[in-house]
Amino acid sequence: MFHVKPREDSQPEDNPINPDSPTPEIAAEEEPAAAALVFGADLDKARRYHDLLATVGRERGFIGPREVPRLWERHLLNCAVIGKVMPEGARVADVGSGAGLPGIPLALAYPDLKITLIEPLLKRSTFLNEVVEELELKNVKVVRGRAEEGPVRRGLGKLDVVTSRAVAPLGKLAGWCLPLLPIGGAMIAMKGASVAEELERDAKLIKRAKGGMARISTVGEDILSEATTIITINRVH
Repeated sequence: MFHVKPREDSQPEDNPINPDSPTPEIAAEEEPAAAALVFGADLDKARRYHDLLATVGRERGFIGPREVPRLWERHLLNCAVIGKVMPEGARVADVGSGAGLPGIPLALAYPDLKITLIEPLLKRSTFLNEVVEELELKNVKVVRGRAEEGPVRRGLGKLDVVTSRAVAPLGKLAGWCLPLLPIGGAMIAMKGASVAEELERDAKLIKRAKGGMARISTVGEDILSEATTIITINRVH
């Protein structure tokens, strides 16, 4: 259950809102035409998730105020487009999911994907469970913990893809993600413009984590003003 902004003398958990009530007013942001193309039949759910990030997510400190006016382009669509490079029906783990990025936009844009959101912090995992329940995301589950923890690894089962966004340097990320995959499985990480430098710096760590040749590419050029940069590394042994 989500909560409205509290009175100054109360805690955030004191004031539950009715999920059927109108969405609270947020900073003006025009919904891009691409949203309908990307989210299709789940556009209304994407809109609700957008508004939850802009209100509840902002109030709980998961989304910075400066990000609110650019949630569609910089966050929802930016994340959703990476599903283009994932196999149909893939079993996907989102490591360090935070407020649900990229996992929830992926689940909305590609409902055939089976997604596990891995998040160690209680406040964030609570928010994720609330979002999953409110949006009725049958293809998403939340696991509280860290990807490198034995119980988390054992509980995940077989995966096809492990993804992440702004979680850790590439070498450390490979050490967390690649062990979750079978041989041939793919780590698909969202990265910035400096990813080539990270790759050169951390090549030995990636190899030690049983990663093969890395491929840097972009997706979403057709709908985003700035394409999403990803790096794909398959587990080779």
